[in-house]
Amino acid sequence: MSHGIRIIYCTQCAWMLRAAWVAQEMLSTFQEELRGGGATLVPGTGGIFEVYADDERVWSRKEDGGFPDIVALKRRVRDVIAPGRDLGHADRAAQH
Repeated sequence: MSHGIRIIYCTQCAWMLRAAWVAQEMLSTFQEELRGGGATLVPGTGGIFEVYADDERVWSRKEDGGFPDIVALKRRVRDVIAPGRDLGHADRAAQH
């Protein structure tokens, strides 16, 4: 099954580069899971920065309080698209 990541970012705040970096990190980490689904950047306004794994929101700048730590975000995405997968360093960092 292919999965997809969607990142909605604020163009007024010039967060496109941040969104692109997050997409790159997701594509690098979840190469197999995102094959056929990929990562999509969606321009928005009003200070939005949200990340969706499939159709489930895994991060909201407004609700979660700022921008995600990339390791924490990878764990949240993994929990949706590949629940049994070991993330290596990301999982070890969470245990300490």
